Amino acid sequence: MPGRTELAAWKALVAHADALAGTHLRELFAADSRRGERLGLEAAGWYLDYSKNRVTADTLRLLLQLADACGLREHIDAMWRGEAINSTEKRAALHVALRAQTGEEFLVDGIDVVPEVRATLERMADFSNRVRSGEWKGHTGMPIRAVVNIGIGGSDLGPAMACEALRHYSRRDLEFRFVSNVDGTDFSEATRDLDPAQTLFVVCSKTFTTQETLANAHAARTWLLQAMGVEHAVSRHFVAVSTNAVEVAKFGVDTANRFGFRDWVGGRYSMDSAIGLSTMLAIGAENFRGMLGGFHAMDAHFRSAPFARNLPVLHGLLSVWNTNFLAIESAAVLPYDQYLKRLPAYLQQLVMESNGKQITHGGRRVEYATSPVWWGEPGTNGQHSFYQLLHQGTRRVACDFIGFRDALNPLGNQHELLLANLIAQAEALAFGKSRQQVEADGTEQALIPHRVFEGNRTSNVLLAERLTPATLGALVALYEHSVFVQGVIWDIDSFDQWGVELGKQLAARIAPELADPKLPLAHDSSTNALIRRMRLRNT
Repeated sequence: MPGRTELAAWKALVAHADALAGTHLRELFAADSRRGERLGLEAAGWYLDYSKNRVTADTLRLLLQLADACGLREHIDAMWRGEAINSTEKRAALHVALRAQTGEEFLVDGIDVVPEVRATLERMADFSNRVRSGEWKGHTGMPIRAVVNIGIGGSDLGPAMACEALRHYSRRDLEFRFVSNVDGTDFSEATRDLDPAQTLFVVCSKTFTTQETLANAHAARTWLLQAMGVEHAVSRHFVAVSTNAVEVAKFGVDTANRFGFRDWVGGRYSMDSAIGLSTMLAIGAENFRGMLGGFHAMDAHFRSAPFARNLPVLHGLLSVWNTNFLAIESAAVLPYDQYLKRLPAYLQQLVMESNGKQITHGGRRVEYATSPVWWGEPGTNGQHSFYQLLHQGTRRVACDFIGFRDALNPLGNQHELLLANLIAQAEALAFGKSRQQVEADGTEQALIPHRVFEGNRTSNVLLAERLTPATLGALVALYEHSVFVQGVIWDIDSFDQWGVELGKQLAARIAPELADPKLPLAHDSSTNALIRRMRLRNT
């Protein structure tokens, strides 16, 4: 297959972008009174308004041609068949099997993995029910009142985001904390006011060798044993989400309380696996199953809907259009719901660890941009922070606004004010305010340039009726599949993460050099100088 930039559809999109360069969103809306309704799509409880993207019918037609030329349908089918689409690690990427419904079959190496997935889910539910009911007791016979999740990356960001997003549905007499940073402050502050006798640690590490997670797990073990005084107390206050039964047992966790998941589940795609145990402890098994149902609804839509009416496909293709043909290098996710305050951090990993790549499946360096930089903050907070740049800055940012029709916590007219701000920001970014409009306001001449908003800035609006476990699951699945679509178009492996390895390897070498001033240094002059400066604390 020719390189992506050699495809006829790619070349056509380059020419089309040049032809469209002088066209403003004001003109596109003026030419089509129904554009706002036509460029909308609903699936799995979510409505996407993509009319404020700088696209025409020709843009969408060419993007769909590009998807066909890149074999998107074949790649989707290969994922569902359990093929090793994670090519550099020779693994399947079958997170869709985690939310399989009764009667479905997903094969990996010829073996249906669904029974194992369902069995793990039932074990999680049983354990969750025992903790939540008070049946599970700590070493001293007291019920659990605090759960501390210890993990990093996908073992932290997923459950931390989900627990916060679904706090409305959680048990309020249980406290949930998350420790990820190897900085001792993270663990110390998370446990400072907790009673060891009523604290449960959930240690999440697939291999049970992750450096930061194990450092925090051992800190937790020491903290517990200082209060309990006996080694066997560990088994009543620690459970593990890991595939490494030997190391889990060495740590002191009863292997009956080890919950596993397979290597075809990547960390950033694992919040609905056993990694979600903390989430289930917070919201209960039924709500967790409701979240899985939302994931599955979006999965089914993604797999079966025609690409022209396929929400994740269009979302992914629009990101490609913005990145590669409009040269937009940054994307902001702007949830207008306080419960989703951790969603931007979660999506940073999902998107940038997946598609922050520069080498194709065939081992060639790409000739085009891949993942934009993702970031964000909940509305309306962000409006008083960085929206100035969104509206009038020199850098273009593609925005995803996310909102819900119904408030979970109605308070006067505040929800209407929140939604008004969401809708207004998307309108302002698209249409701006012309010089003529500013002049008509009677603005002082010297201030006119400062008060002009050029508009023509891209955004999507994603709306659902209410934030529920199901709508959260569907939203995460939407972004998972959008990321996959982009990776297919860019011909990169969205499921490996070799870029995180080198820094960890060097840190393992530097740590003993910091601790022992006698060790010789053989780094570059800057690294050597930094190590010597940090060694001063040991002298």
